[in-house]
Amino acid sequence: MPSEGPDHEVVIVGAGFAGICAAIRLRNAGIKDFVMLERADDIGGTWRDNRYPGVAVDIPSVTYQFSFAQTSDWRRVFARGSEVKSYVDDVADTYGIRSHVRFGREVIDAEFDEGRHHWVIKTADGRVVTARFLLSAHGIFSTASLPDIEGIERFEGKTIHTLHWDHDHDLTGERVAVIGTGASSVQLVPEIAKHVSRLEVFQRTPIWVVPRPDVKVAPAVRKAFAAFPPARWAARAAVSTGIELAMLFGVTNHARLPFLVKSIRRLSERHLAQQVADPELRERLRPRYEFGCKRPALSNDYWRTFNAEHVELVTDSIRRILPHGIETTGGRVHEIDTLVLATGFKFLEYDSMPGYALRGEGKVDIRDWWLENRFQAYEGISVPGFPNLFLIPAPHFATSWSWLVMVEAQTRHAERVISHVRSRGATYAAVRSDAHNRFYGAMRHKHEKTLFLDPSCAGSNSYYLDRDGLPSVVRPQSSVTARWRANHFPLSDYELRTAATERPETAVVPS
Repeated sequence: MPSEGPDHEVVIVGAGFAGICAAIRLRNAGIKDFVMLERADDIGGTWRDNRYPGVAVDIPSVTYQFSFAQTSDWRRVFARGSEVKSYVDDVADTYGIRSHVRFGREVIDAEFDEGRHHWVIKTADGRVVTARFLLSAHGIFSTASLPDIEGIERFEGKTIHTLHWDHDHDLTGERVAVIGTGASSVQLVPEIAKHVSRLEVFQRTPIWVVPRPDVKVAPAVRKAFAAFPPARWAARAAVSTGIELAMLFGVTNHARLPFLVKSIRRLSERHLAQQVADPELRERLRPRYEFGCKRPALSNDYWRTFNAEHVELVTDSIRRILPHGIETTGGRVHEIDTLVLATGFKFLEYDSMPGYALRGEGKVDIRDWWLENRFQAYEGISVPGFPNLFLIPAPHFATSWSWLVMVEAQTRHAERVISHVRSRGATYAAVRSDAHNRFYGAMRHKHEKTLFLDPSCAGSNSYYLDRDGLPSVVRPQSSVTARWRANHFPLSDYELRTAATERPETAVVPS
């Protein structure tokens, strides 16, 4: 008598860009029995949640789109957040993805059933769903990082994190403090400075900023791209190649070509000198670490905002938060009405990747596995001892410049393995330890040539570096190599089996 199979062939956690790309991959491969569990009430991930003033992409719009779903209708060279959200909505509708999404389903637990070879997934509303394969598209900008500052919970004014912006709260005429000077802050500060009576920006680590060549895309150009797609493809290829070469040779292979990073740093230093005349202020805004140690920002207005009389850069450390202000180590109290936390996101932390308990063989939680073995994953997506599981992102996922390029490569990897398992009549696929170890060894070796391990990165507070000081986020290869690998990695790197309950005569399928 045949055993009862799982509820679905695949469960995808998350309906952001990664989840939507995975869904399209599966449908195109003829795999239609999948559901997407999304904790919110809408799709879009990062671009659904991040709606703070000034939010925009930090790479040109022509590169921030799927290769298989290009649009000619970007309104600006660097699209605003609302435009990106509209794009992902259009993609989901075009490919009929919404019908697969189950909204309001926050995954809190997943465990691999070793006897039946499927995942048992639990959601916060008490539901349980089973799936042969689990594809966790949990993203990297989905969990807010809150600062550990004494008294923050006792602040009696309004507190807003950039990930959860409150558009009903009017900042006009208020005294506002912004904690954090990362990419979100660089976009936010010039926008809110236009409306507040006083703005104080509390800086722990300065950020390198380069000019953003952002202009409106003329209707004639959009029409030309629509009428003649090769022109659009050429523009995308040219921009992508330029960014790729700068990242690959300047950062990933910094040991060989350090002068490339130094030349870009000089560009940023000139930008700072042009925007800030006060030498003392300019010196406080200038980073001490090398350009590229952490992701730089693009802005034409951030640095010059500090020239305004009502805007102040505060570099004294914060001692504590008071009910009506912030006290710094020098004893000064900054009285404020609203506290804005531009403190980024949790990533490569125990409770943030994947953001829920996930237990593989032997009931080992993947978070504990990484604690014991350091952050590592075969091809940036699979971990030994966690069969039928694909993580986006996982350690070694970041090739260079575009999240969508990485997502396309990772989802292709997952689709190839799932299709292979189906074609062999198997129920289990686990990356072999020897294949995984070869990949991890290659990553460690290549990391030695990157900028991130250079002493010049000390003090950069970069999210590229994990708790061991290793750039485990980074895959030190070109995106071309990553895409090629996604299409050509040996399927024999995965061990295949068939559950005894489904094929009792043998539990192993030759790979």
